[in-house]
Amino acid sequence: MIFFRVLLIFVFCVLSAYTLLVVSGHGLNLFSVFFGDMQKISWAGQFNLDFMFMLLFSAIWVMWRHHYSLSGIALGVVAFFGGAPFLCIYLLIQSFQAEGDVRIMLLGRERAGS
Repeated sequence: MIFFRVLLIFVFCVLSAYTLLVVSGHGLNLFSVFFGDMQKISWAGQFNLDFMFMLLFSAIWVMWRHHYSLSGIALGVVAFFGGAPFLCIYLLIQSFQAEGDVRIMLLGRERAGS
């Protein structure tokens, strides 16, 4: 579990630094670039579409894990728009709350039967 937690922190730091560099060089026009690439029917667009579906799966999993409660739906929206940085923080917190039990971390305490 320690390796996984270190990996989460590493990914979060790398993505945060990279994002700051991109924003400082290109501004916050993410959506026009993101959907513009998809509109071009290019490999960049294919990657963006694939990535968007991965974000959707992440959001659905977070909502499901929280039994589609209001807070779970809110976290799902944040997961969709927050991407890997959100998921790194979320999984890190869940790993500590689950005391390293992967079953509880992924399913939630109720579904894991603990």
